[in-house]
Amino acid sequence: MGQLKILVVDDESRMRKLVKDFLTKSGYAVIEAADGSEALDLFFEQKDIALILLDVMMPKVDGWQVCREIRAYSKVPIIMLTAKSDERDELLGFELGVDEYISKPFSPKILVARVEAILRRTGQGGQEEILEADGIVMDKNAHRVTIDGKDVELSYKEFELLAYFMENKGAALSREKILNNVWNYDYFGDARTIDTHVKKLRSKMGEKGDLIKTIWGMGYKFEG
Repeated sequence: MGQLKILVVDDESRMRKLVKDFLTKSGYAVIEAADGSEALDLFFEQKDIALILLDVMMPKVDGWQVCREIRAYSKVPIIMLTAKSDERDELLGFELGVDEYISKPFSPKILVARVEAILRRTGQGGQEEILEADGIVMDKNAHRVTIDGKDVELSYKEFELLAYFMENKGAALSREKILNNVWNYDYFGDARTIDTHVKKLRSKMGEKGDLIKTIWGMGYKFEG
């Protein structure tokens, strides 16, 4: 695997150095930005950034605004670093297309593991893999989904969720199991996070959204 480029955005230089050291040891190229404005400049200059680690609270331009502006042009994976675990913040982040949350203080090893998991699932660190079910074709490597030959635009998390459903076709999946497998590691979410994503995913899938069955009081099952 060639060196993938990661943009680390945080107004605390010690935090940037800590994150950079661990990511560099793991074989990534790291670019740093001290505020949101610098982050946007770097992102649009570089054009080949594989993932962004983005602090929420920053001077000039905060993490939300950076996310909004980048999402208008790109689906690059974004991990938000947040000092407070506020449910409203998380819901706002998911609305804006944030892929993952990590609350400070965090373990750098967990951070690297999250980065690797996301890059693997967006096809930037893994092998080619095609999933097919009932007219749905998912190319995990290209991060592309087609339904009956037509492209379907999914967010990173919607893509991950559909991949998990397709990989576990016919199995009853509890919300807890979905959280553990799709949201990874020590993410403490609740059923609403999953239900919101499933609702959006179904609507984007059109008629094929009916393949995702609700199991009342438990979770979901994909019957492709």
